[in-house]
Amino acid sequence: MTTAGEAALRRVLAVFDLLIDAVDEDTLVPALLPLLLRAVPGDSIVWAPHPVRAGPVSLPADLLDAPLLAAFERGAGADPLVAHTTRGPGFPVRRSDLQSRADVTAMAVYDEVYRPLGAEHQLAMSFPGGRSGGVPRTVCLAVSRRHGDFTDADLATAAMLRDRLGRAMGRLAHASGPADARSAPAGVRALVTRREAAVLTLLAHGLTNEQIAHRLAISPRTVDKHLEHAYPKLRVCGRVEAANLWRAGA
Repeated sequence: MTTAGEAALRRVLAVFDLLIDAVDEDTLVPALLPLLLRAVPGDSIVWAPHPVRAGPVSLPADLLDAPLLAAFERGAGADPLVAHTTRGPGFPVRRSDLQSRADVTAMAVYDEVYRPLGAEHQLAMSFPGGRSGGVPRTVCLAVSRRHGDFTDADLATAAMLRDRLGRAMGRLAHASGPADARSAPAGVRALVTRREAAVLTLLAHGLTNEQIAHRLAISPRTVDKHLEHAYPKLRVCGRVEAANLWRAGA
C-alpha cells in the first residue's frame, strides 16, 4: 500500500474507532464531523437528520444561517442531489454524476445557497438514523468543495463510511431510552449547559478526561473547566459523585 493509501486508511479507521466508542448522537456528531471531513476531504460538511430534531449540524459551525436555510428549503425540491438523499437510494454520489454543470448553475438554489457557500462540487449520501418519536429517521450527509471534483476513491471511502455510520446510529437509537444517562430528569438537565451535559454523560460512562477531550474535540483542560462549572450546579464535590449522580439520573 502506498503512503497516501496508508494515510487514507488511517483516516477511515479513526472514524470507525470513534463510532465504536460512541455513547450518544449529541456527543458523537461534533467529534465526528472533523474526522469525516478528513476521510472525504472537502471545505465543509453538513449533517442533516430527517425528520429534523435540532436542525442541521455543519463544519464550519457557522456555515449555515437562517436566510441560507430558508433559501435551501425553497429550492431543495428541484435539486436532484437532495432527491437522491431524501427520497432515493441514498448511496454516495457526486453532483456531477447527476447533473451537467449548466444544469447545476441554472438552479435557483445554486445562486442562493451553493455558490455563496463555495459548494461548487458536492458528494452526498444518506443512511438510517434510528428513530425519533417512533418515526424512522434518515441522516443526510453532504461534503462540499470549492475546487476539484470528488474522485472514485472518495466515493469508495464514503461507501465504507456509510455502512458503519448507519449501524452506529441504529445502535445509539436502540441504546437510548428512559433509563439512559442522557435522559436524566429535567431538574438536573436544566442546571447544566449542553456542553457540560455532554461531558457528564461521557464521564458517567467511565471515560477519562483525555478520552472525553478526544471524543468532543476539545482539550483536557476544557473538560476540567466544564466539570468545575458543573459540580456546584449538581451540588457534588468531585468526578466520582458527579458520575454516579448523572448515571443514576437523580
